[in-house]
Amino acid sequence: MHKPLILLIDDDAELSDMLGELLEREGWHVTAALNAEAGERALAQRLPAVVLLDVMLPDANGYDLCRRWRAAHPSLGLVMLTARGDPLDRVLGLEIGADDYLAKPFEPRELVARLRALLRRQHSARADTAALCFTGLSIDLLTREVRIGTRAVALTSIEYKLLVALARTPGKPQSREQLNGEVQNGCYRPLDRTVDVQVARLRGKLRDVAPGADWILTVRGEGYVFVPRE
Repeated sequence: MHKPLILLIDDDAELSDMLGELLEREGWHVTAALNAEAGERALAQRLPAVVLLDVMLPDANGYDLCRRWRAAHPSLGLVMLTARGDPLDRVLGLEIGADDYLAKPFEPRELVARLRALLRRQHSARADTAALCFTGLSIDLLTREVRIGTRAVALTSIEYKLLVALARTPGKPQSREQLNGEVQNGCYRPLDRTVDVQVARLRGKLRDVAPGADWILTVRGEGYVFVPRE
């Protein structure tokens, strides 16, 4: 049975040892690196299923690494680990391409649960068709490339995830809580307008390329729905 490889990049040697033992007990292979340089070498030798990446490394900024690795490896799982618990830091990490964001100190079992969820999503994406195609709009699930006609649409990680979540169920409204769960783990707060803000940005980018076109509609009292164009 294939065991996923987890690449752990954190300069805290004691934490790395503890997490490495925990993840190996879960049945995963683990490679650890204490700095960005060692992490780069490990990534070049073998592409892991998921990278656990500390934001504050001694020789690099984790956000910069996340942005670069997401562009180079669209299907790579990226989970940010940080002692900075500010919600804005979390949003930044997700915006630049992280799949998840965990603030230290965290419960080890929560990390395991989030990794399992991410690996399930990766497996599901590989099992799906390679693309979602509609009149005028295509979404490549392997490269994360979105096109309207022949023109590429540059989306953030959150915007891409929202579009895919909606496009997978055309004509079926999804609540803000459901969509929030697609882009970030954690409890949904009814007054949180993150989904509304991100959907507005997504709509704006689609309209910039195709003025007058609107694939995403608001459903009052429910959330949003993807409506394919005729």
